[in-house]
Amino acid sequence: MNALDSTHDPKRRAWVTSAHAPDSDFPIQNLPLGVFSREGGTPRGGVAIGDHVLDLRAALEAGLISGEAAEAAAEPSLNRLMAMGRAASRALRAAVSELLAEGNAAASQADAILVPMQAARMQLPCAIANFSDFMASRDHSWRLGARRDPVAPLPPAFDSLPVAYHSRASSVRVSGEPVVRPNGQWKRKDGVYFGPTEALDYELELAVWLAGENALGVPVPMSQAPERLFGYGLLNDWSARDVQRWEMPPLGPFLAKSLSTSVSPWIVTAEAMIPFEVPAAPRAEGVAPPLPYFDSDWNRTRGGLAIAMEVWLLTRRMRVEGSGPARLTATDFATMAWTPAQMVTHHASNGCNLLPGDLLGSGTCSGPTDEARACMAEIILTGPIELPNGETRRFLEDGDEVIFRGRAHAPGAVSIGFGECRAEILPAPPWPAG
Repeated sequence: MNALDSTHDPKRRAWVTSAHAPDSDFPIQNLPLGVFSREGGTPRGGVAIGDHVLDLRAALEAGLISGEAAEAAAEPSLNRLMAMGRAASRALRAAVSELLAEGNAAASQADAILVPMQAARMQLPCAIANFSDFMASRDHSWRLGARRDPVAPLPPAFDSLPVAYHSRASSVRVSGEPVVRPNGQWKRKDGVYFGPTEALDYELELAVWLAGENALGVPVPMSQAPERLFGYGLLNDWSARDVQRWEMPPLGPFLAKSLSTSVSPWIVTAEAMIPFEVPAAPRAEGVAPPLPYFDSDWNRTRGGLAIAMEVWLLTRRMRVEGSGPARLTATDFATMAWTPAQMVTHHASNGCNLLPGDLLGSGTCSGPTDEARACMAEIILTGPIELPNGETRRFLEDGDEVIFRGRAHAPGAVSIGFGECRAEILPAPPWPAG
């Protein structure tokens, strides 16, 4: 199993000076992977470092890195690198860390291999064949479930397995692309209605990107699950709550969720997250341990992740007034009841073949405190949201922009970030006539 190495050394510094800024998401200890293009150029792989992108194709052509992993990472999609497995991403990380380390002669070629972040147009990091969304937070499930059934707020299977549903891969979009308010059908007091949703919500989630592949019919036990975790990002599972309440019984979410899913463009590799692995969250009082196939020494001691996650809201009026966004949510992924490795093992337990670049959503990452409520549907259980400028919200309005941020943290380690996941809400299109 993976261990700390020189790439995690808190004393290691980059020759890219912006990587040393205390608030930088992308110090040399991070080195997340993504796909970008320059204006008029073709997409290619890159690595975030400070306020720049290391152009992997340019670094290859300059002879600064080499090998099949580097070739795969420089392509317009990370799928081939993901298919090669964790050993390839480990080797690439080590090579890039040496290339960017202070004192490396590559600094003399900075103009040829670095692209300012502002000049890079980010793309989806890979072709996504499948997207499954989980429900890992007991606090989220309990709060919303208690409104429906105070006696039995949790789904019957919640404490036995990580509940999930298959979502829509084709509507996953990279951060920065707007979200169009969807039309839908739901039940009002005066009857069934069709029109633009009146209850558009965000859900703060962790994106889990998969490496490798298992053949159809071959499960992935907990001993192998960590090697299937390629990396992580931020994910907004946009939700039309009025549509969701009406359509869910008995088959689960459908059009309320497939309208759009936003993901942050950078994948923080599982190797970068090693310093931030923590024990899996303890089971709730009185809850039996999971069945043995969900257990492993590694998961018990390192299956969780310490990631501080935040949601900020920037309204149209705030932009006009020149004020900054307001924070709505502050939570931590370490409190989740199910770990990414357990999600992988459960997903493949029936022999489902998980593919390179498959995307898992953790589900809403709500924690136990009020400020850790990670969607508006939870926040408004205690009343409307009051913003600092006097505006109020129950759900999102046109012109609102939702911004996710996250930072992994651990004593003695250099904190690393995920970049932003953001999108603005556009009005619903008029329904076609005729």
